Amino acid sequence: MNSTLTQLTEKIAEALTKINAPGDPILQPSQDNKFGDYQCNAAMGLAKKLGKKPRDVAQDIIDNLDVTDLCETPEIAGPGFINLRLKPAFVAASLATIPPTSTDDRAVDRVGFDPVEKPEVVAVDLSSPNLAKEMHVGHLRSTVIGDCVARVLEFQGHTVHRENHVGDWGTQFGMLVAYLRHTQPDIINDPDNLEIKDLESFYVAAKARFDADEDFKTESRETVVALQQGDPVIWKIWQAFCKESLRHCHEIYDLLKVELTDRGESFYAEGMEVVCKRLEKMRDSGENEAVRDSDGALCIFPGGFTTRDGEPLPMIVRKTDGGHNYATSDLATILHRVNELGATRIVYVVGITQKQHFDMLFASVRKIGWVGENVRLEHLGFGSLLSKTGRPFKTREGGTVKLKSLLEEAITRARSVIDRSGDESKRDDSLSSKEMDNIATVVGLGAVKYFDLSHALASDYKFDLDHMLNLEGNTAPYMMYAYARVRSIGRKAEVDFATLPADAPIILDHPTELALAKKILRFAEILDTVARDLRPNVLTDYLYELSRTFSRFYDK
Repeated sequence: MNSTLTQLTEKIAEALTKINAPGDPILQPSQDNKFGDYQCNAAMGLAKKLGKKPRDVAQDIIDNLDVTDLCETPEIAGPGFINLRLKPAFVAASLATIPPTSTDDRAVDRVGFDPVEKPEVVAVDLSSPNLAKEMHVGHLRSTVIGDCVARVLEFQGHTVHRENHVGDWGTQFGMLVAYLRHTQPDIINDPDNLEIKDLESFYVAAKARFDADEDFKTESRETVVALQQGDPVIWKIWQAFCKESLRHCHEIYDLLKVELTDRGESFYAEGMEVVCKRLEKMRDSGENEAVRDSDGALCIFPGGFTTRDGEPLPMIVRKTDGGHNYATSDLATILHRVNELGATRIVYVVGITQKQHFDMLFASVRKIGWVGENVRLEHLGFGSLLSKTGRPFKTREGGTVKLKSLLEEAITRARSVIDRSGDESKRDDSLSSKEMDNIATVVGLGAVKYFDLSHALASDYKFDLDHMLNLEGNTAPYMMYAYARVRSIGRKAEVDFATLPADAPIILDHPTELALAKKILRFAEILDTVARDLRPNVLTDYLYELSRTFSRFYDK
């Protein structure tokens, strides 16, 4: 099912060609339905080019526009706007193409949508925690937004690789492996039984010993070297630690129902060496002047970036001491995703504070010719999660709040709402304690995820559970309530939505029926917008408006 916007755009494009003015139809949904459902603003921009008044150009477009099967007679308004109002018969016929809901819970219910004609391979870089510590509130947005983007693109029919680029390599892991060897010496013989109940405490204890014990500090540094050189014993302990750390992460992912593929920085260790060798070859041969040394460091100068002193700003790929950094790792990941995964679109769901890094990274790989224009590179930057006071989210002690604690609090608060603050007279005794716990989990986590997605990506927002769990407004509980009401109507009327006959007539007589039908049809264009621009809040805004439109229909 092509969106109505797409169908109308194609029709107007044909009309523009007929009047020798091919170009952008500039079609958009009307902001006020008293002006129709869609508005074409192409005439104003074409007037000077065609040497005519805008209203005359608008009339020429209408005279060559064949939309009789979709719309009522187009109208010209103001200086030359073309207002288009959909015919109820077209709306009804379009809705009739949507098949009944599938009865198979395992099936993806496509609600009348075919996969895109030209599916892409997309790599979505999301979550990306550091395995040395437990996931904290800073990982919520990357995980939830990345999962939403992946789901939308998968629904459209694209092949999506959900890449969890975890930090599992570097000097701190020498310290952690050395400490693990001291505290759990039997781990060498029985790595599968490693268990660390509190990663944060483990890290703090290891760091305290590292700072206080010179012998341990030396051992830690030697352990890093041994790890990077592939020492089998050190490697075995390190693998056990990474596996245990990932177990903690996947407890969160399972709770949020997020699927991804873990690829630590260690996965790209050889690739980072390849990156440096390829750049050295380019530097030595003079193949690309953007690749050169600066103060002993191997760099790429992408151009367009300067220091505070106005000097060209380089992307340092290998430090003066020979060490690798984020740029080295990111270059290796891009090569893997393009050359091995075959990605033609790579999306990095990372905080907006990293904008310059990704701008330079993308400019650098273009400059040295490693990625062509056929591959889209996108940084989906997002704002910060703040406390209710508008300040950074910290514990009372000033530490970083664990993500697990935040989610558990949301579930607990949701359960208290379900319990009606302990009012026994209002409690639903038909539900078992287990069922109520499940509902609390669904509502609590849904509230957190939806609230995050409903904000514009670049903006910060305050974590406010009272607002998130509100049954009114643009919240998950309101959406769940609307859905439950639809299902309740079906039960009370003894209607099985999944078995409704495909040829059941759709009659749109009442204004609220037609308004709801038109709102449902907009789902296709909303989905296209979200997939193109990667803005989840466009989807949540639409769903909220759809629910409100249904509520008005229900009330009338």
